[in-house]
Amino acid sequence: MKTIGLIGGISWYSTIDYYRIINEAVNKKLGNYSSAKILLYSVNYEEIVTLTYQGDWTGIEKIIGGAAKNLQNAGADCILLCANTMHIIADKVQSLIDVPLLHIADVIVKAIAEKQIKKVLLLGTKYTMQADFYASRLNRNGVDVVIPNLDEIEAVNDTIYNELGKGELLASTKKMYVDIINKYIGVGIQGVILGCTEIPLLIKQDDCLTPVFNTTVLHAIAGTNFALNYSVNNGI
Repeated sequence: MKTIGLIGGISWYSTIDYYRIINEAVNKKLGNYSSAKILLYSVNYEEIVTLTYQGDWTGIEKIIGGAAKNLQNAGADCILLCANTMHIIADKVQSLIDVPLLHIADVIVKAIAEKQIKKVLLLGTKYTMQADFYASRLNRNGVDVVIPNLDEIEAVNDTIYNELGKGELLASTKKMYVDIINKYIGVGIQGVILGCTEIPLLIKQDDCLTPVFNTTVLHAIAGTNFALNYSVNNGI
């Protein structure tokens, strides 16, 4: 079994889900007392949020890149960056290490392709929604990406940083998300990407009338598959 390196703490609420999902998936595959080999580097979310607000992506790169190198040096065979927004610097982080960084957007593109969906709504921080790491990958695969209007972008972004990232799950915020999703179903979206690993803490498939792509679950399962393919192919 390969060892999975997690860069977590962004925020720690969703990092808990990564740890749980990966271990549950490994145990389901291998049974008995089996659990995953995981190395976790948990950063200080306060530092990341401050640098994000300042637009200091070089500073963020130093923190995340350092974490990735430490995980590699400790024996990680792959890296999962447990936050969507931080994938803005994923390519730079990958350039610092020799093991693969499993890009969250690549995982989601594959899941969308499997469902043959051609138009999706992207929800996340304003940095994720306005970046191109999702749109460019999806567009190359013939998928149109819709993002909310500016007022909705700010409202969603505010709830992520001031509620979800602090573990606050409010019924009024859930209603806002569902209303936004339903609005864009009306203009033809065929699915919604929960493009922040905190959003699935609040929004579930049962809340939505369209397929939901839970980036936390899909990314965690991709890490599991990476680790267990080695086990299957090599008998270890």
